[in-house]
Amino acid sequence: MTSSNISVEEIMVGHVTIRSGNSFATVRAKLKTLLPRLDEGFLPLLREGLVDQARQELEAAAPLSIFGERDHGAILAIAGSPRRAIQYDIGNPHTASLMTRHRISAGLYAPIRVLLRESPEGEVAFEYDRPASTFGQFGDDAVDTVARKLDDDLRNVLQNAAS
Repeated sequence: MTSSNISVEEIMVGHVTIRSGNSFATVRAKLKTLLPRLDEGFLPLLREGLVDQARQELEAAAPLSIFGERDHGAILAIAGSPRRAIQYDIGNPHTASLMTRHRISAGLYAPIRVLLRESPEGEVAFEYDRPASTFGQFGDDAVDTVARKLDDDLRNVLQNAAS
């Protein structure tokens, strides 16, 4: 059955794996030293209509922050095999606004989802989908420019955490 109010579009996505020779705990700790938790101090300012102050706070914030994290590996205890796997939401609200102002659908991919995982063999790695490929589906030069910068920033911080 097809419906005229549903459309499906296939996209190509670049998937990145950054491997580390360090332990899961070491990589996780290093990531947390490199990326601060998102400071949501801008939200009350927006609620109060203080848009310029909120913009100033966001522009002065770290290029990338951890919005949240989920212990994905722990839920595998349900299957009898808990693992080390933490899923992070990483991004920057100001950066997201630079894309979503042109294409609100870009909000589907902001912040970026990153998985830090350890394989059964002990390999520790980050995995994520390249922002340039996920945001690239919108075919908007303004979005693409920001996404390419996000690609570089994310790769650099994750490589640093993995080293």
